[in-house]
Amino acid sequence: MPGGSSQDRGPLQHLLTLSRRVTQTRRNTQTDMLFLYPPAAKISEPPAGIARLAGALRHHGITTKSVDMSLEGFTYLFEKEVTAEDRWSTRAIHRKAHNLDLLTTSAGYGNIDRYRNAVLDTNRVLKVASEGYSAIASIANYKSDALSSVKSADLMEAANTPEANVYFPYFKSRLKELETECGGLTTVGLSMNYLNQALSTFALIGHLKASYPHVRIVLGGGLVTSWMRMPEWENPFTGLVDHMIPGEGEHALLSLFHVEPDRKHYLPDYDDFKDLPYLSPGFILPFCAAGGCWWRKCTFCPERAEKNPYTPVQTDTAVEQLCTLVETLKPTLVHIVDNSVGPAFLRKLFASGFNTPWYAFARVTPHLTDENFCRALKASGCRMLKLGIESGDADVLTEMNKGVELSLVSRALEALHRVGIQTYVYLLFGTPSETEAAARKTMDFVVTHHEKIGFLNLSVFNLPYFAPEAKTLDTSSFYDGDLTLYSEFKHPLGWNRSLIRHFLEKEFKKHPLIAPIVHGDPPVFNSNHAAFFQINAS
Repeated sequence: MPGGSSQDRGPLQHLLTLSRRVTQTRRNTQTDMLFLYPPAAKISEPPAGIARLAGALRHHGITTKSVDMSLEGFTYLFEKEVTAEDRWSTRAIHRKAHNLDLLTTSAGYGNIDRYRNAVLDTNRVLKVASEGYSAIASIANYKSDALSSVKSADLMEAANTPEANVYFPYFKSRLKELETECGGLTTVGLSMNYLNQALSTFALIGHLKASYPHVRIVLGGGLVTSWMRMPEWENPFTGLVDHMIPGEGEHALLSLFHVEPDRKHYLPDYDDFKDLPYLSPGFILPFCAAGGCWWRKCTFCPERAEKNPYTPVQTDTAVEQLCTLVETLKPTLVHIVDNSVGPAFLRKLFASGFNTPWYAFARVTPHLTDENFCRALKASGCRMLKLGIESGDADVLTEMNKGVELSLVSRALEALHRVGIQTYVYLLFGTPSETEAAARKTMDFVVTHHEKIGFLNLSVFNLPYFAPEAKTLDTSSFYDGDLTLYSEFKHPLGWNRSLIRHFLEKEFKKHPLIAPIVHGDPPVFNSNHAAFFQINAS
């Protein structure tokens, strides 16, 4: 961060400064492992993956420090002294303190239009702060005019020219601070989960290599896992990154420190995150009870295509860990980040007497049609369930191997609605077996159940280029890049992307019973903030 007293800084920087001072008093002067979470990712909650890694290392006496650079990078841009000539930008700059207050207190979640304006104005401030660079930063994205996140050559260029990155002045200043705070930099781990983080991640790595050549650099996270599980993967970053770790990294990291793990899963440690000013009306605790998906049968699923294993924490242990974290951290909301939370975990959770607001992604199962089961979920604090329904056409669901009948989905939506649990429904258009007629059946399904659907996520199907089923389709490059994870394909039934987008924009979203649902989706943060609207309404 730039120098100056806390009185000279904005409110976010002042809070971050106070948090750093508290962290410094808790830590030894020598830090073995520094974790960084690069921009730009949603800044509503801490990164769960780093908390798990920190918990594992600290359990074995390895000292760590975790820094959410996505949040701090946002703060750096948001607090910059900027001016603008156009009316929207001038208003957004003038109202930025007010908008920040709306996003970080319950007052901002009572009206979706007021909330939307606050989010869009905040993004506008970041856009203005990005001027002078050939890139645009936003709350949850970073786009370069010149470089692509799916080209290894461009990522190497980002590493070779880190000063071209919007966040570079912050990176440079902050790493100097961290060198002092950590008693020197020895091993630095970067967690890169999204393409939105890739260019900034490699700019960080490049600066580390140039300014701290002795540092051991470790790269992991969801995006790294996807890359390394590509069938023809060959590491293009040899010489730049010392170690790349796919999947759950606890044991691999421990091995780098020559430590033998004494268990499979460790209690996550949010010590470095709990006091940070995330853009939410209270602390959100992300918690992972299982890696991968317990169903793993859906066709074209990236999890299945990447052969990601299902690695659940033992149910009793997972519930015990969650209860311990809640008792210690007292979050406003718990976000269970599993791909699909299992019925056994849910039963154990409400049997434990758990009663803190939470939400999760769940697979539609017969359990969710049982009103008593749903009431128990509600009593445990469940405010919202995200449901991957995908289609309202039975044949499409069969072809996707979802293992779910529409009648079951209808009963689940009814039971959840009856007990007051909100639903965030995910729909997927353009799968190889879908036709326009099938898409219209999906629209009819939503219309029929509109009163029982709180939020909608509408996606156009992307074909994982290494999915087994891709071999049956006429494919071509989706993005021009050696790191792209998806393929373009000629739809066998003629239901191509342009037709789908036209249908969604001109018909689906404008249906009088669907439009209010679409309008109510929180922009940018989407499901990460949706539960707060439900909490305020209840």
